Amino acid sequence: MKAFVYNGPGLKALEERPKPALQAAGDAIVKMVKTTICGTDLHILKGDVPTCTAGRILGHEGVGVIDSVGAGVSTFRAGDRVLISCISSCGKCGYCRRGMYSHCATGGWILGNTIDGTQAEYVRTPHADTSLYPIPDGADEEALVMLSDILPTGFECGVLNGKVAPGSSVAIVGSGPIGLAALLTAQFYSPSQIIMIDLDDNRLAVAKRFGATATVNSADGSAAQQVMAFTGGRGVDTAIEAVGIPATFTLCEDIVGPGGTIANVGVHGSKVDLHLERLWSHNVTITTRLVDTVSIPMLLKTVQSKRIDAAQLITHRFGFDQILEAYDTFGKAADTKALKVIIEA
Repeated sequence: MKAFVYNGPGLKALEERPKPALQAAGDAIVKMVKTTICGTDLHILKGDVPTCTAGRILGHEGVGVIDSVGAGVSTFRAGDRVLISCISSCGKCGYCRRGMYSHCATGGWILGNTIDGTQAEYVRTPHADTSLYPIPDGADEEALVMLSDILPTGFECGVLNGKVAPGSSVAIVGSGPIGLAALLTAQFYSPSQIIMIDLDDNRLAVAKRFGATATVNSADGSAAQQVMAFTGGRGVDTAIEAVGIPATFTLCEDIVGPGGTIANVGVHGSKVDLHLERLWSHNVTITTRLVDTVSIPMLLKTVQSKRIDAAQLITHRFGFDQILEAYDTFGKAADTKALKVIIEA
């Protein structure tokens, strides 16, 4: 089968690999139909994720059709159309019982990280009964790809961890796919302000279209002052970091108001400075999280009911043979205006 393979920092290739085989009773083999590229995949390619070693098939998102199942799988059978969660969950360990699927003792974020992932013609998915979701008849499969990772990530790590509430003020630093997913799902709670911050005017225009009340281009270094002006000098109740670099985390520290929350979503590959000399007295909460995908069933209903138009996040489409071009397009988003790309296997 064809597969997209990480061969070390800066090295990637489309290769022929053997079709995966069942290894455990709870496994399923899924024939991929549609997948996508995540910002985390770009972090891997830069060498920021040491758990992902050379030779790994990347990808942790997508939809497909069950090819075969292990003897222990009771929920699915060959031919079923399924949504693949980016997080594999056994459903039984102590962490899973607490809803912390990302820390599952035998799962978590393993697809495209410590085991081969979804950017291939077939993928082996462990813990199939508790890590796959049936696709309803008539569902838009492209839209559902957004439920594998980015929508639950924006919602769980940004909106829920950030304690977004009716009437509150929210700033989202980073108007990429994750930041826009946080923007879309923050509107469940009717905040009075959602301020989007980015360097890219095109992405800020998209954010305005998606429901942002204000946008700030941070290129000139005045973003913090502009946010303070929007909030009457108070700062925001929730600052969501959706990039993963030191400068954007520092900006969140600069704009969060007393009693507020900084919700980190971005994948950080280098250290950041925590300015406790300024924040120690401000009753500020800082949260971190890897998505657990506990919200997928709820988000599936919101997408089905058209409460969220997840498909509007998709800007480009490629065949699987074009995956290198897809990576180039996604990696040069400022030039290509890419948000999410769909790759059809």
